[in-house]
Amino acid sequence: MAAESSFDIVSKVDRQEVDNALNQAAKEIRQRFDFKNAEASIAWSGEAIEMEAVSEERVKAVLDVFESKLVRRGVSLKSLDAGEPRSSGKVYKITATTTEGISTENAKKVAKLIRDEGPKGVKTQVQGEELRVSSKSRDDLQAVQALVKGADYDFAVQFTNYR
Repeated sequence: MAAESSFDIVSKVDRQEVDNALNQAAKEIRQRFDFKNAEASIAWSGEAIEMEAVSEERVKAVLDVFESKLVRRGVSLKSLDAGEPRSSGKVYKITATTTEGISTENAKKVAKLIRDEGPKGVKTQVQGEELRVSSKSRDDLQAVQALVKGADYDFAVQFTNYR
């Protein structure tokens, strides 16, 4: 009898890649001509990322530069939760955070999709902030990965622990 194969569906963000993207964005903001005299900056503020500039348009441009750097480094924008620009004295600020983990209700949505549209004989199990998918057939697991990649969720998904 064949052994069970499995993999985990997770939503994780590589903190080092986010840090590298932030440093690249900060460097570009310091060097770009359209940010001259705009007093624009981007930096870590604890676990959050704080962007500020003298106008609402400039702070949105800082966010746009940061998002482009994240995409280049392979970090999904679905894991970035950026707030709306807010006025703080003479400057405008945007606070952004990265979200990790699949919530229980999101894991149930993915499990329902796999049950309804996936191959028969595939089992799912919610384990904390991840979802374990197992089957006797590796082909079925690859079909499930293609199905989940094709679905449009409001959170980033990665596949780990494939065995």
